[in-house]
Amino acid sequence: MSDGETLLGWCGLLALRGDGHPFIVDADGQRTLQFDGVTIQSQMALDDPDALALDYTRTMMGFLLFHPAPRHVAMIGLGGGSLLKYCLKTMPGTRVTAIEINPEVIALRDAFGIPPDGPRLQVLCRDGAEYVRDPGEAPDVLIVDGFDVGGMPEQLCSAGFYDHCYAMLAEGGMMVVNLWSGDRRYGLYVSRIRDSFDGRMVAVRADEDSNRIVFASKSPHFPPRRAQLIDRARVLALDHPFGLVPLAQRIQHRLDHRREDRDDPWPSGKRRR
Repeated sequence: MSDGETLLGWCGLLALRGDGHPFIVDADGQRTLQFDGVTIQSQMALDDPDALALDYTRTMMGFLLFHPAPRHVAMIGLGGGSLLKYCLKTMPGTRVTAIEINPEVIALRDAFGIPPDGPRLQVLCRDGAEYVRDPGEAPDVLIVDGFDVGGMPEQLCSAGFYDHCYAMLAEGGMMVVNLWSGDRRYGLYVSRIRDSFDGRMVAVRADEDSNRIVFASKSPHFPPRRAQLIDRARVLALDHPFGLVPLAQRIQHRLDHRREDRDDPWPSGKRRR
């Protein structure tokens, strides 16, 4: 979810809708998924449907800096499928599973060019909180971007949920979480992630949004060396030209100062569940 671009006036009555059902707005060459006529849940450029139109999605793809060749990426929250389509297009060796609780969102997949299920893609109508308790799954990367009309559901930000995310990930796996910094519980959520991942995490701001993206690692080698992160960004940028080098620099800056991170208000070592 982006930080709330106002769309009133774009499409008349559609922009006034607020019944909680997902709907589509086309304007200025963009197609957006919305629940309330105010906040964009997903955005797609009609002339480039596989591109990452929103900055927070480009920031979430920063998981490549830590895990550049995942075999399996699981995503909680389908939306318009921006991250799903990008991974399928640019990572041919990767299998993608999308978990979406709302069948009405899934019903709009064709409008956003989400391909049909196949050997590399599976879209499940399921609660993400239940999915992470499935012992049969062990994704290398788990993306958590599940918002509804009321924001992030409680079951997707509890301490137990993050514990289950850690447990289900493959060894060395990475969890990526989209949070809204305006949420009064933002600091609590970050603290819960830090507790579940034994402090191996970093939160960065999406450049053009008020979103904060949290990268949490199951690898004992997190964080990587400074030179490793920047060098990897330069190599990956050849195939992913959306600003990975400056993103790596932002992440490294946060890693350098994470002990003084103002976004994590709870003192280290004190578990706030």
